Amino acid sequence: MTIKELRCALDSREISAAELTKGYLAGIAELNPQIGAYLHVNEELALSMAEKAQKRIDAGESAPLTGIPIGIKDLLCTTDMPTTCASKLLEGYIPPYDATIISNLRTQDTVLIGKINMDEFAMGSSNMNSGYFPVKNPYDLNRVPGGSSGGSAAAVAANLCAGALGSDTGGSIRQPASFCGVTGLRPTYGLVSRFGCVAFASSLDQVGPLAQSAEDCGIILDAIASYDPKEMTSARERSGRPATDSLKGLKLGLIEELMGSDVEAQTKSAVEAAARWYEAQGAIVERISLPMLKYGVPAYYLISAAEASANLSRFDGVRYGQRSKSYTDYQSIVEKTRGEGFGWEVKRRILLGAYALCSGYYDAYYKKAVQLAHVVREEYRKALEQFDALLSPVSPDVAFRFDNAPTDPAQGYIADICTVSAPLAGLPALSTPCGYNSEGMPIGLMITGKRFDDKFILSLASHYEREFKKIPAEVRA
Repeated sequence: MTIKELRCALDSREISAAELTKGYLAGIAELNPQIGAYLHVNEELALSMAEKAQKRIDAGESAPLTGIPIGIKDLLCTTDMPTTCASKLLEGYIPPYDATIISNLRTQDTVLIGKINMDEFAMGSSNMNSGYFPVKNPYDLNRVPGGSSGGSAAAVAANLCAGALGSDTGGSIRQPASFCGVTGLRPTYGLVSRFGCVAFASSLDQVGPLAQSAEDCGIILDAIASYDPKEMTSARERSGRPATDSLKGLKLGLIEELMGSDVEAQTKSAVEAAARWYEAQGAIVERISLPMLKYGVPAYYLISAAEASANLSRFDGVRYGQRSKSYTDYQSIVEKTRGEGFGWEVKRRILLGAYALCSGYYDAYYKKAVQLAHVVREEYRKALEQFDALLSPVSPDVAFRFDNAPTDPAQGYIADICTVSAPLAGLPALSTPCGYNSEGMPIGLMITGKRFDDKFILSLASHYEREFKKIPAEVRA
């Protein structure tokens, strides 16, 4: 059931908040050992939240998410559950404060059903980089769910929560949403507070929802989006186009550079079919060239790695988290704690970022990457002056098998070509299912909009989703 349907069932007393929560907890107990979506579930805590929510429902004062079980990506600070970022370095760590987003959810008496697995410190596109155990794709347990929010996407796809929170730095909500056949939104940068979200790359990180539908994502977004004076990039002015009731006359651009020969044929076909559907509803779809997007991957990885090397310097084994037992002085505490606590992908990105920021290399690498990001941002601005929104694949191919994972990290980075550019421009973008390949694996359509047009692109996706669900599975494939 969707969040909207669950809201009706709770308010009409067809089911109680406790019964609903117990249903999800039973599903987690049965399926999580195989899928690995959750790192921490506290049944007693979840049921106490459900009981509190029920009192509010009984009083006729329920908010949209009152009593709704939501999964939380394990990089959002919570005072009553561990926040580990799926890293051994933070094993067992419980923060002294809630993230602003968590406070917003508690205000509605949402049931926070558990903390969800992820790539360690949100670094990865597969969820194979978790410090504990990998997450598996519910469509095929031999395949990855995507990353770094693969646990959130897998939990929604396997019906282990009504919706989930993820974070998107370079595609970490949209790519797993595509791989797992759910809807995921990366909001406009600054729309959702990052206070209490453990930082990977501060100029790119953005928390957003994953759910069964765009409509559900909108419900979660309404709950978590707020101006936050504690967060310096939180936007005060956030006006954008509202949801649209009609597609007639809208102008949509299909990005040429993201529909090239490196995109798998069935993926390309599904995205083109979605574009034709929009045309059939009265929208105008034209191809558009954004040649600077080819620089998105190197610019993104240099900027994000540089910011990661600065942000992760706080994990030194002194103030919080795990500490190596074999040390002799401060320097050895730092070296051994990081050496033992960080996984290989985290170390790789810290080294890349530190190198790019070194004296003598800063101008050649980091400064150029920032300049390229400005060029990409300007190219998007001009494109979105001509078009209401842009269409493209979310990923060049469907979820890959564990035994076929890229052995060269650079090859894995290149696979993010479709998703990394929108964060560089601070734009909202979402993934919604648009088809399945011959093996039954989901394919995602990406819709990118202007700043603060989040509700508008959610409505574009919602129009399509209503029709897409009516198409027989064999036709979709």
